[in-house]
Amino acid sequence: MNKNLTIAAFIAFTVAFFLTVAHYQQWVALPEIVPTAARWIFIGVLGFIGFKKNDMTFWILVSMFLGAEIGLDFPAVGSQLSIFSKIFMKLIKTIIAPLLIATLVLGIAGHSNLKQVGRMGLKSLIYFEIVTTVALVIGLVAINWTQAGKGIQNPNTSVAITARADQFNMKIDSSAKGIKVKTFYGDKQVEMVPPPKKEGWMDIVLHIFPENIAKSIAEAQVLQVVVFAILFAIAMMFVSEGHKHTMLNFLEALAEIMFRFTDIIMKMAPFAVGGAIASTVGEMGVGILKNLSILVLTLYGALAVFVLVVFVPLMLWLKIPIRKFIQHVSEPATLAFATSSSESALPMALRNMEAFGVPRKIVSFVLPTGYSFNLDGSTLYLSLASIFVAQAAGIDLSWSQQLLIVFSLMLTSKGVAGVSRASLVILAGTCSQFGLPDWPIAIILGVDVLMDMGRTATNLVGNCLATAVIARWEGEGDF
Repeated sequence: MNKNLTIAAFIAFTVAFFLTVAHYQQWVALPEIVPTAARWIFIGVLGFIGFKKNDMTFWILVSMFLGAEIGLDFPAVGSQLSIFSKIFMKLIKTIIAPLLIATLVLGIAGHSNLKQVGRMGLKSLIYFEIVTTVALVIGLVAINWTQAGKGIQNPNTSVAITARADQFNMKIDSSAKGIKVKTFYGDKQVEMVPPPKKEGWMDIVLHIFPENIAKSIAEAQVLQVVVFAILFAIAMMFVSEGHKHTMLNFLEALAEIMFRFTDIIMKMAPFAVGGAIASTVGEMGVGILKNLSILVLTLYGALAVFVLVVFVPLMLWLKIPIRKFIQHVSEPATLAFATSSSESALPMALRNMEAFGVPRKIVSFVLPTGYSFNLDGSTLYLSLASIFVAQAAGIDLSWSQQLLIVFSLMLTSKGVAGVSRASLVILAGTCSQFGLPDWPIAIILGVDVLMDMGRTATNLVGNCLATAVIARWEGEGDF
C-alpha cells in the first residue's frame, strides 16, 4: 500500500511539474486550469499519504507544497497566512531561554565537572573553526567557478528589482554611512536590512557576555544566555549540597515541563510552515528564481558539496550511524528550512539529539554554542555572496584579496545570529570593509529568502552533527 502511494505521489508530482513548466514556458498552449489542477491533485495525494503516515515531518513537507500553491493561486490570501508562522515564532522564543538554562545547568552542575566543561569548550571551538573555514573555502571556489555575478548591469546609486511588478519591489540607497534597503509590498514599506555597525574584535568579545540576563532573554541572545547558564552552574558547584540539590530538582522539573511545552507548540509546526511559504510566494511570486537562478543553484550546489565532502566522511570516520542520524535530524532540519530560522528548530533539535544518544550535558552545551560559532551554511554563503558582489561590480579580486576576505569572515561570521536573513548585515559590513559597492546586495535580496532556507538547514544539521562529534571525542554517547 505504501509503495503504491509513493508511486502515485511521484507520478502526480512529475505530471504537475511538466505541465506547469510547459505552460509557463509556452511549449504547449494550455489553459491555466490544467497545470493548476495537476498541482492540486499532487497535493491531494500527499495529503492522503499524510493521513496514512501520521508523521510530523511528512506533514511539514505537505504544508510546504500546500503553502506554495496557495501563495501562487491566491496571493492575497497567502500573504495574510504569515500570521501562523509569526505566532509560532513567538511561542518558540518563549521556550528557548528557560530550556537552555535548565538543560545546560543540569548538564554541568548535575553530571559534569569544571575540567570537562573547559575541555568540551576547547574541543568545540577547534572543531567549529575548522569546519566553518572549510565552508568558506568551498563557497569561494564555487562562486569563482560559476561566475554568477558576471554581466550584471550597474544601476549607479540606486536599483529597483521587480519580481512581481504589481506587488513587490526593492530599492537600495547607498551612502557613506552604510546601506539601507527598503522593501515595498504594494503600498507598504518595510526596511529589511538596517545600516550595519562595523564591529571590531573587542565588540565581538564583549557581545558574548551578558550585562542583564533579562535583556539577553528578551533579545534572544543565545550565546549570552549560554554564558550565564555556565557561570550559574559553576557557582552551584560551590554551594552546600542542600541548596544545590533543591535547585537541581527545580531545574530538572523545569526542563521536563519545557520539553512537554515544546511538544504542544510543535503540533502547530505544519501550519506555521505552510503560512510562511504561502506568504513568501504570495508576496514575491515564483518568478523570483528567474533573475538569479545561477546564484541560487551555486549556493545549493556548494552546500551539497560541503555535506558530501565534510559531513559524510566525518560520520564514516567517527562511526556515527548515518541513517539513524538522518532520522533524528530530518524533522528539525525541515522546520529550519521552511521557516528560515535556526531558533525555530532549537528545542526539537535538543530533544532529538538526546534521543539519538548524545548525553544531555553535551547536547545542551555544544548545540546552543554552535548557534554563534558553527554556522556552516551561513559562512559558506557569506564567502560566496561577497565575491558575487565583486563580480557584479566588475571588480577583479586576486586570490590573495579573496583569501583576505575569507580570513575576515572567519571572525565576523561568528556573530551571525540564528535568525532569518541576519547574514545580510554581515555581508553589508564586509562589502563596506573591503571597499566593495553595496548596490549588488539589493539584487541578492531578490532571492535571499530562497538561499536563507538552504543555509539555515545546513546550520542546523552542522550543529546537530557537532554534538555527536564532541560526544565521540569525549568517549561518550550511545549511538
